[in-house]
Amino acid sequence: MPALFPDQAAIPDNVDIPKADSSPQTLTPPLAVPAHPSWYVAYTCANHEKRVAEQFERRRIEHLLPLYKALRQWRDRRVYLQYPLFPGYIFVRLALRDKLWVLQTAGVVRLVGVGGNPIPINDEEIVVLRRALVDTKRVEPHPYLTVGRRVRVTAGPLVGYEGIMVRRKSRLRVVLSIAAIERSIVVDMDAASVQPIVSASLGHRQRVI
Repeated sequence: MPALFPDQAAIPDNVDIPKADSSPQTLTPPLAVPAHPSWYVAYTCANHEKRVAEQFERRRIEHLLPLYKALRQWRDRRVYLQYPLFPGYIFVRLALRDKLWVLQTAGVVRLVGVGGNPIPINDEEIVVLRRALVDTKRVEPHPYLTVGRRVRVTAGPLVGYEGIMVRRKSRLRVVLSIAAIERSIVVDMDAASVQPIVSASLGHRQRVI
């Protein structure tokens, strides 16, 4: 019988033709993307924090841009101006499946994470930031600090939380740190509003950021 395809070379009878593998194939499932919203940190271009926040506002993206007030001298008077508490960073709440909606915002560079994977931050860190910002004249940036004399806040908006005590001249201050971006803030406190943490409490789970 002539070949169905004249140009096809004939296959000798003594050549074994490998059969297709019919065994089930194991597929590696894609990494699960959390569907529920969480807080993340967006890294922005320099001096674009407020512009990004304005765009998030228009797009109805939940966000937090912590600002603090600093006294500045103008030619004829002294005025309070607002500055980002964490230059280059803005907090945003989203489900990761919607991250392109954030990343396509002008001025946003990336979401902070490891190996290209955004890492959510604890909701309690946002709660502490918002409480610290009740009086923006008493909070300001501070070099990242994780070691020092720990104290517990006993009064005011930050009651129950812990930080590291520092002194500046005659003022007592408490440093709170956010590990995700390795940044700290310092809050002015009254001496009566804090108490030292004794060693016996080290085994207890501490409410810190």
